[in-house]
Amino acid sequence: MDVAALSPSAVSPAPSLDRAGSGAQPAKTEKGNTAAKADQTRTDPAEQADIRELKKRDREVRAHESAHVAAGGSHVRGGASFQFVTGPDGRLYATGGEVSIDTAPIPDDPEATILKMQTVRQAALAPAQPSPQDRSVAAAASQAEAQAQMELARARLSGNETPAPGSFINDFA
Repeated sequence: MDVAALSPSAVSPAPSLDRAGSGAQPAKTEKGNTAAKADQTRTDPAEQADIRELKKRDREVRAHESAHVAAGGSHVRGGASFQFVTGPDGRLYATGGEVSIDTAPIPDDPEATILKMQTVRQAALAPAQPSPQDRSVAAAASQAEAQAQMELARARLSGNETPAPGSFINDFA
């Protein structure tokens, strides 16, 4: 099974954090206290600006990946996964993510493959701002769809099946 990852462009310059917590930036501390700050009222203006930016990025990433999941339907494998950083307030913010989608053609069924690749392309291009990776997945789906269309046309010709009116083969036959 071919699986492609759909992800937002240029994940944030901040380091990523997996769900287990490895690779995280340590939370900023105040006067040696290792506990995260409880509220923003005790943060300085620069930290508040950082938190606003992290919240904005978190919303963008989650919306981007949600668009992929919503458009991908049954071809999405396992939902979205995210990379996180710890903000100055001690909270985790999504700064990157991806959605795995099954891009394998359906064996011996070019019609089903065509429909599947159309869905894959729609899922890849679903976010408002598709990333270069998203565009690459969409292009590969278009190529696989074209290949399936050629396979379908060959099968119809070799089986002496009459093409549907208005089809490419019928128009030039």
